[in-house]
Amino acid sequence: MTHAPHLEIALITGLSGAGRRTAAHAMEDLGWYVVDNLPPVLIPTLAETMVRQNVMRVAIVVDVRSREQFDQVPEALAVVKAEGATVTTVFLEATDDVIVQRQESNRRPLPLQGGDRLIEGIDRERRLLADLRAKADIVVDTSRLSARQLVQRIANHFGDEATDKLKISIISFGFKNGVPVDADMVFDVRFLPNPFWIPELRPKSGLSRDVAAYVLKHDAAQRFQDHMVELLETVAPGYLAEGKRQVTLAIGCTGGKHRSTSMSEELATRLRAKGYATTVLHRDLGKE
Repeated sequence: MTHAPHLEIALITGLSGAGRRTAAHAMEDLGWYVVDNLPPVLIPTLAETMVRQNVMRVAIVVDVRSREQFDQVPEALAVVKAEGATVTTVFLEATDDVIVQRQESNRRPLPLQGGDRLIEGIDRERRLLADLRAKADIVVDTSRLSARQLVQRIANHFGDEATDKLKISIISFGFKNGVPVDADMVFDVRFLPNPFWIPELRPKSGLSRDVAAYVLKHDAAQRFQDHMVELLETVAPGYLAEGKRQVTLAIGCTGGKHRSTSMSEELATRLRAKGYATTVLHRDLGKE
């Protein structure tokens, strides 16, 4: 099968302890499909499978853990390039002393260390990876980079207009059932009039038009929506600069049925109109 020309492959490789895992997580946050420790011989097969699944951005982590198969990397990349894929190789490295410090802190030996000293394992990796480093499109020395800074470097290379905005998850909930523990921000909308006390609205939820209309008709609800959107647009650049690309908002009322549900749906509508990828989960809807 011939690959579509727009299939993009990012090959992440480099020295153990140089930040491959951090880079892979950054690619995943940017929306790439990430495969770790793939035997090089399987790269063409993976590429064909991704095309069939209509996945057009794939990040593959390849390193010396594949041992004797590592020599097959150039041939595998040549195959996928010949079939129309674009390949960008990212090589991560660090100085010997930094790698020693990082490896000693996690108490794990290097793949090629065997029973020898750590520095000898590093030297073997450098020699084995020399050709791939020479041909890499992007070489990043992570010796003086924090994890956040490495994430930002990856985002600068592989981010696009869609990934320059936060991905936002909104959870509606009832305070009587507890606050979501994974929320980055919690908003309390119990100050709004409660549809629970309107007999014809009580059996319905905030997903119904009449309940939503009742909640959102109040000026306080509209002003609160404006403030929530303004707050998110204020903090978004800072979050992105810090490498945080997903944020979870929790909007709560008493039971999680009327006010929080309506307000969550309205906020999602406003955020989507501004280009933010936004999902909504109504955690307590349906609970008594």
